[in-house]
Amino acid sequence: MFEKRDALLWYPTHYEGFEASPNVVYVGGGPNQHTLPLIDWALRNVGRAAYCVGSNYVWAWETNRVLREGLIPAGGRIVGDRYIAVEDLDLDHVVQDILRVRPDFVFCTLIGASAARFMDLLRAACLSRGIDQARDMPLLTCNLTETTMLAVSPEARDGHVSSSVYFSSVDTPESHAFVSAFTRRFGAMPSADAESSFVAVHLLAQALEAVGTDDIDAVRAVANTLRVQAPQGEVKLEADTMHAWLTPRIGISRRDGGFDIIEEYEAPVRPDPYLVASTPRLAPVNLRLVS
Repeated sequence: MFEKRDALLWYPTHYEGFEASPNVVYVGGGPNQHTLPLIDWALRNVGRAAYCVGSNYVWAWETNRVLREGLIPAGGRIVGDRYIAVEDLDLDHVVQDILRVRPDFVFCTLIGASAARFMDLLRAACLSRGIDQARDMPLLTCNLTETTMLAVSPEARDGHVSSSVYFSSVDTPESHAFVSAFTRRFGAMPSADAESSFVAVHLLAQALEAVGTDDIDAVRAVANTLRVQAPQGEVKLEADTMHAWLTPRIGISRRDGGFDIIEEYEAPVRPDPYLVASTPRLAPVNLRLVS
């Protein structure tokens, strides 16, 4: 629709990658900015046996594929791979299979109500068996945020590992101001999707101001020359793909629904939506541990 009408979509959500359109500006994270950092963290800190459970659509299919391509060459393996209908809550059989297999970690690409239900069931089942799920069988994900955590029971919120370019606990003046304004306006903590939406609007405003018109070609031509000091750090657009340079981070969830950042990159990472310049088999080179 956007290509047919020659319109311009400013897309703020992290996604699975493997596309680029001249009619889309991708401000959310791509696979080399969230999935690859999480694979590297898992190999260094958790183990090599993964159980994948995801919603039955393209996000889970593609993200799990990237995980497989990263784990297997490193000596890892996928010990389970289940796909559930979107919003399906019948997940007890998956939890029981996970407890039977006992992977090093669970890689979760479920969305919406399915994700919250799964985390509740997994934690409860582990507790009933005396298993410390967060320590012995952690849940790893690329799509768990402060917003989605609100649907999870408080007893099941802590200890999950999420890869994202932004958490509300990012310690920058811009992030502090953003969190303060957001919570004052909406009464809740912002997520990575809220932050990237904020960034998209600022980039669009700069482009419109720079060209003095809303002509699509003019806006598109200048968009990749702009940059914004965002809550997550500096963000700019790559001319070839119209994807954003973003700063990957690894966070661990808390009982209050927030995240403690344990690792982050020292600088924004160039987008690579097709994983042409990067690969799941290459470790990051500019990672910084957060004490």
